[in-house]
Amino acid sequence: MKRLMMGVALAIAFACSVHAADAPPLADDPVVEARLVGIAEELRCLVCQNESLAGSRADLAEDLRREIRTLIRQGKTDQEVMDFLVSRYGDFVRYRPPMKPTTWLLWLGPFVLLGGGLVALVAFLRRRTAPDAVALTAEEQQRAMALLNNDPTTAERP
Repeated sequence: MKRLMMGVALAIAFACSVHAADAPPLADDPVVEARLVGIAEELRCLVCQNESLAGSRADLAEDLRREIRTLIRQGKTDQEVMDFLVSRYGDFVRYRPPMKPTTWLLWLGPFVLLGGGLVALVAFLRRRTAPDAVALTAEEQQRAMALLNNDPTTAERP
């Protein structure tokens, strides 16, 4: 029985190893790959939107990395590659878009919302009024003192 189990385990291990393959090299040129990673870390995956282009496994991300490699091999600078992608996909593709009139809301919007919220909070707190103090009559003061002193005879109403 042990031999049968050992044989089955070896057959499974052999079947799994037959389908295994060596990983393809990252790039033919390590300098190109290093530049690609540097550029791709600054770009947003257009499919995932919350992941860098370097870390995304989406098909579009693979295509964009291939395009960046082609541009690098053509002798384009990092800025030229970035300008090409921005002209094609807009400032949204960058994790840190530049400060310009079309992105002012993106850069200043959170501070405007925070300031507006603080102004609204202060206005709300200033408008809020404490209830007016009501003067008690002598009889009501006497009853209140009796209740506080646990004197049931004087606390009862007449």
